[in-house]
Amino acid sequence: MIAKAGYSPLYRRVEEIMRTRLTDGSWPPGHRLPSEQVLASEFGVAQGTLRKAVETLAAEGLIERRQGKGSFARQPHTARPMFQFFFLARPGGERLTPELRRTTVEEGTADEAEAARLQLAPGAPVARVFRERSLDGKVVLVERIVLPGERFAGIGNLRLPQALYAMYQSEFRVMVTVVHEELRSVAADAEQAGTLGVAPGFPLLAVDRLAYDVEGAPVEWRVSACNTQDLVYSVTLR
Repeated sequence: MIAKAGYSPLYRRVEEIMRTRLTDGSWPPGHRLPSEQVLASEFGVAQGTLRKAVETLAAEGLIERRQGKGSFARQPHTARPMFQFFFLARPGGERLTPELRRTTVEEGTADEAEAARLQLAPGAPVARVFRERSLDGKVVLVERIVLPGERFAGIGNLRLPQALYAMYQSEFRVMVTVVHEELRSVAADAEQAGTLGVAPGFPLLAVDRLAYDVEGAPVEWRVSACNTQDLVYSVTLR
């Protein structure tokens, strides 16, 4: 039963307990939650209070409500990988998804930019993931992913999958719920140029992404640079 003392609304305290269970593995993705009546009894609150907490979590995308079946813990956002919104195609052609070709991981300390983007103290530990993606055997995209070292300790010892967000949740109890992306043109630096087979200064399309957890804390900074010389960014709106 939840103590009623304190300034936080009762449904908020119920919501936080449920959010913890959804993110710490107590209620894994796909798990059917106990009924609202059972949960209300467990927490010692009115069913209306419990329902308000469920509605908030459903709006955040953490719970899926199925008519006549109940509420379920949602699958992590593996449907929100790099290429959900980043549409690469050949001019006039169909959408393409570059294949993962190479991944390396290194540990270090946050520089000024990394600390600012991930809201870390300067010099805090970070893990950097570098990935190359290819089309038709040619590298067309390079990614640099920076993660808070304390939250992702040991990630360098794992075999990293194509889609990272499900692994973030299963291995590190970090659930990505929101991403923010900005696209811009950048000039290839020497390392990018060498990997992509272009001259330094060659124009690349860059996608700058910040991913946030359920508490609104930034947990991933990803910058992906793409050679779009033979490709286009293609979107169809309906």
